[in-house]
Amino acid sequence: MRVLFDIDVILDLLLDRRPFANDAGILLSKAELGELIGYVCATGVTTVHYLARKAIGERRARLEVQKLLTFLEPAMVNRVVLEGALRIKFGDFEDAVSHEAARQVGAEAIVTRNTRDYKKSIIPVYSPSELVRLLEAVE
Repeated sequence: MRVLFDIDVILDLLLDRRPFANDAGILLSKAELGELIGYVCATGVTTVHYLARKAIGERRARLEVQKLLTFLEPAMVNRVVLEGALRIKFGDFEDAVSHEAARQVGAEAIVTRNTRDYKKSIIPVYSPSELVRLLEAVE
C-alpha cells in the first residue's frame, strides 16, 4: 500500500506526542520495514525540520529528518501539484498541496490526525488508529 504521511503523524512520533506517538510509530515502522510504501509531501519535510528544531534542537532535527528520508519518499511539489491544489476546494492550502502530491505518486491512502481537513479528498483518508486497524485486519 502506498501511503502519504501527513506531517502531524510524523511529528507525533518524532516529538513523542502522547497518546498519538504509538500509532504513528507502528505505521512509520511498517514503512521502514518495507511493509508499506511511505511518502511525505516534499514541502512538509521543511516544516518537520523547522518544528522539530524548536523542540529537540538543530542537530537532532537534522538526524531525524535524514533518518525519515531513508524510508519515506518525498512526494514532489511542482507546478502540476500546486495548480491542482489551487483548483480543489480544500479549506487549507497546505493540505491541498499534500493531497495533490499524494495523487501524483499514486498514493492509495493519506494518514493524518486531521481527517476533517481532507473531507473532499479523492484518496481514502485515515486517522493513524484507523489505518493501524485496517492493516492489522489484512495481515
